[in-house]
Amino acid sequence: MENPRELRYTKEHEWVKIEGDTATMGISDYAQHALTDIVYVELPKEGREFKQFESIAVVESVKSVSDVYAPLSGKVTELNKAVTEKPELVNKEPFTAGWLFRFKAKDLNELNNLMTAEQYDAYLASLKH
Repeated sequence: MENPRELRYTKEHEWVKIEGDTATMGISDYAQHALTDIVYVELPKEGREFKQFESIAVVESVKSVSDVYAPLSGKVTELNKAVTEKPELVNKEPFTAGWLFRFKAKDLNELNNLMTAEQYDAYLASLKH
């Protein structure tokens, strides 16, 4: 799967999409592939404030339990309850229906600490060596 060009990415394989001051985040196709079958998603509480790169959620697969890190600082405004009821959405549609939560971004300058899709593609290529 191609990494959507309009998103920004972390080295821990999270993505973020910015629309105004609202950000939507999830885990990348690479991450869901590495985890294999996702069986449980633990989302943060609505209203929780967090800092960039802080552990904010947990994704459990048949293989392992992994922390999910915040791509930007912010405050949780909306949870994707569908992924708690059907965690396999994260595997099937990591960039669309499998998003994890939305938040109000605190400082969009933090985007400079993230990778563009092109940089993320290069990063993934470097991991294969």
